[in-house]
Amino acid sequence: MAKDASREKIIRALNQDLALEIAATLQYLHHHWTGEGYDSPAILELFEKISRDEMKHMEMLAERINYLGGDPTLTPSEIKKGGDLYKMIQDDLDGENMAIKQYKAHIKLFDELGDPTSRLMMEGIL
Repeated sequence: MAKDASREKIIRALNQDLALEIAATLQYLHHHWTGEGYDSPAILELFEKISRDEMKHMEMLAERINYLGGDPTLTPSEIKKGGDLYKMIQDDLDGENMAIKQYKAHIKLFDELGDPTSRLMMEGIL
């Protein structure tokens, strides 16, 4: 595993990823609770299922941060709420695309810093 400076960079990156996962979990749950419309039953069920997947990612990230000696954040990144089902889906897709971009950058960072465990974990989340 990497030196202390590298470890801090890894923890910082993982906490950024955790903040996205916290926000995604809360956003999907909020959409599940508040979504309305013609196709809402199936979509609302999907929102709930996805929120549970995001929660698993949160747990993985928090455990890794803790293992590395860091303090897992409790602060989510930006949460978007409100609007019709179309806006909710668009907001969720925007969040997923932002996460993919960030996770790919962090996978590269973890590889450069000599942390294959965090790299493989993030590849699994992707």
